[in-house]
Amino acid sequence: MNPRTRATLDELARADWFARVGQKDTGAAIVLDSWKEAIESCSSDVWQDLLLEAANQYRMRLVERSKERFSQWNAVVREVRALTNPLVEQKFDLVQREHDLPKVVEDSIKWDILHAAMEAEFADVYPPGFSVSNAYWYVHGHFPCGWEGKFPEGKLIIF
Repeated sequence: MNPRTRATLDELARADWFARVGQKDTGAAIVLDSWKEAIESCSSDVWQDLLLEAANQYRMRLVERSKERFSQWNAVVREVRALTNPLVEQKFDLVQREHDLPKVVEDSIKWDILHAAMEAEFADVYPPGFSVSNAYWYVHGHFPCGWEGKFPEGKLIIF
């Protein structure tokens, strides 16, 4: 695993995820007021489609720049997921129990963290983008959970 990926995961591990949910402490994103709103937003087809499209676009850029490196994608996913899933479970456990959050929230977080790590892992081929920018919000205590407007115009929605 690339040291850059390890550093990304270490920074995420040190952060206090969800410590600032609901706090309107940024103008860079729309901040929701409740877990109910965050659940609705992260469950929306618009958000799920955007996450998938961002990941697909990133993989397409990898293929264009290095078919050899892209051929390693699935093996790297398995290696990275072995670290990201336990990290998410550890960070999410208490907040999940406190708020009785559904699996869709955990799945969304697992997707975000896995793909942030994958962007870090392949940054030598193509620069990190959407998923690493989502990871920024976890480090700063928020939960990225939606998008308002037509991408890339519009604004990220966080809780």
